[in-house]
This record gives sequence, C-alpha cells and structure tokens, in this order.
Amino acid sequence: MTSKERVLTACRHEQPDRVPLQVYLTPEIHAMLRAHFGDRDILEALGIDLRHVGAPYRAECRPGPRLPGKADRYDVWGIGYTNTQYQGGTYPEATELPFAEIDSLDEVEAYPWPSADDYDYSGLRERAEALGEYAVLFGGAGIPDIVNGVSRGRGMERVLVDIMTNDPVGVAIIDKRVEHYYEHCRRALEAAGDAIDILALGEDCGQQGGRLFPPKIFDEFFVPRLQRFIDLAHEHGCLAMLHSCGDTHEIMPTFIEMGLDILDAMQPEPAGMDPATIKRLYGDRLTFCGLVSTQQTLPHGSVEDVRCEVRERIEVVGAGGGYTLAPAHCIQPDTPLENVLAMYDEALPGGLS
Repeated sequence: MTSKERVLTACRHEQPDRVPLQVYLTPEIHAMLRAHFGDRDILEALGIDLRHVGAPYRAECRPGPRLPGKADRYDVWGIGYTNTQYQGGTYPEATELPFAEIDSLDEVEAYPWPSADDYDYSGLRERAEALGEYAVLFGGAGIPDIVNGVSRGRGMERVLVDIMTNDPVGVAIIDKRVEHYYEHCRRALEAAGDAIDILALGEDCGQQGGRLFPPKIFDEFFVPRLQRFIDLAHEHGCLAMLHSCGDTHEIMPTFIEMGLDILDAMQPEPAGMDPATIKRLYGDRLTFCGLVSTQQTLPHGSVEDVRCEVRERIEVVGAGGGYTLAPAHCIQPDTPLENVLAMYDEALPGGLS
C-alpha cells in the first residue's frame, strides 16, 4: 500500500497492511532527530504516512493597537509572544494580549482583523498533488481553536467567562476568528480541488479530569461552530480530523453525530480514555490518532516500555483499522532520543532503516 492508501483504508475501518504513522515534534526533538538522521528527511526516515500543505500568509504580522510591540514575534492576530525558557526547552508565551483591550462591539469592528485575502492559495493544488503517495492534510490544531487561540489574545479566564456567560463582546471576538478560518479553509479546499484528503481542525474539549465545558454549553456554543468546518470538509470530499486534548470520552457520541471522522491528540492518561474501552465503544465509527503517552511512557519509560505500549496500541486499537499510531501530543524536550526511535522502530514491520 502507499501511505495514502494505508491512511484511507484505516479511516474506512478496514485493516491496512500496517498501522499508519504520524508524528508531532517540539523544536528541540526536531533538532535532535535532525542531528541523528543527518541529511535524511525526518518524516521519511520515521515512516510517517501523512504530509501537510499550507497557504502562506503574505501580510505583515504586527503588534495589535495600543501595545508596546516588544515581543519576540507576532502572529496574524497581533498577539505578541516572548520566548520563555522552561525545563528542557523554550516556549513562546503570549505576553501581549490585544483582545484584552477590547470592551465594546464598536472596538471589535474597529480592530485590524486578518483577512482570508492575506494568504497565497496559488500552487496549493500542485503542491498537494506532488505528495500524491501520502495522505495530505490542510489546516491544523489552530483552526478554529476557539479557547486556546482567543485566550492568547484575551486571557484564558476571561475567554472562559465570555463563553459561559455568552458575553456579546467576547463572543464577537470568537466569531471573528471562526469566520476568518472558515473562509480561509474554504478558499484553500476550493483551490486544491480533490488533492486534499484531510481537513485538520483543533479545539481542546477536555482536561485531565473530564470535559472542559458542561454539555449544554458545548452543544449550544461549540457544536454549531465546529459543525461548519466538518461539513465544509465533507463538501469537498475530505475527512475531518479534530485535535482535542484531554478526556473527551463523554463527547465522543456527539463527535460521531457531527460526522467527525478522526479524533486526534488522544491522551491515554485520563481515567475515561482507556484505549481498549474507547476502541470497543466508538472504534467502529471514529478513527483514533495518538494514544502513545507523552506524559509518562515516552519521557520517563524505558525503551522496552515504549515498545510494549506501541505493540499494545497496534494490537488493541489498530485491530480492524480505525487507528493511526502517534504520540498523544508533541513529543516533549525531556524525551530520550532512543525512546522516540523505539516508538517508530517497533511500529514498522521491518524496523527503522
């Protein structure tokens, strides 16, 4: 099978020739693998079956209004990030929050929001077609990423309160983000034709101890907004994949009703996320991606612990298809190189070459 055939077979809940593979890396682990593999392509060396294409942003990334403009970098929303050192690596911490300055609907409308016109969609189809042997994704965990994405510009507590109270200003800011990314994805999928296999989305719906929002809030606030993206994917012949961290087992029936195809960034640690149980309950209707622990096994386990977990995931979750083996999240900087290599060496029938 080609990589594309392997991924799509698994997503049809049929048994592929081997489990498809995906990887998520922090910059530190990427550098570690680059040093290990030298001139070899890292994704090729690890046997990764998916590839990403994007539409480059052409406009200037600049500070939001009334902010000092001293951050290390800015994103398309005018949010400033400062590179912050922590144990083992560097994290871009949001330090300039322009949406926190917005207190009225007039200010929402006056803010210099990015436009879907700011991206270059030319050549997208050609770049995707050049990756024809792989399953091709467009998008990512930041689309629409309501809670995390808006909180970086407004503050987490304030965004949670905005959602829980249906605050008009906070909701208007959120919907500016949702509309922007919907139009961006629509234009990209139209430009790419049938060359995109998966529209990748993100919205963290869980935490370590359960769902993040009460059912009523999730159903009334998040479902309609996320549904538009899932429907958009299906209208263009794509599968819809949602990156959603934490314990999402109570929400899986809703995801299925929405037509979601792939649930990504699945963490095995929360009590409700036992891999065998979720496979038994939902594995015939959802394809799972992740479930190799980035909190415990990869950073703190032995090489044999990693190999054992990989074998178990393939045997239990990969049975009958419906699974892509991947780390539960980005592999963190405190993870030994030998554990990263062991994960993929164990998953590939002939091992790493």
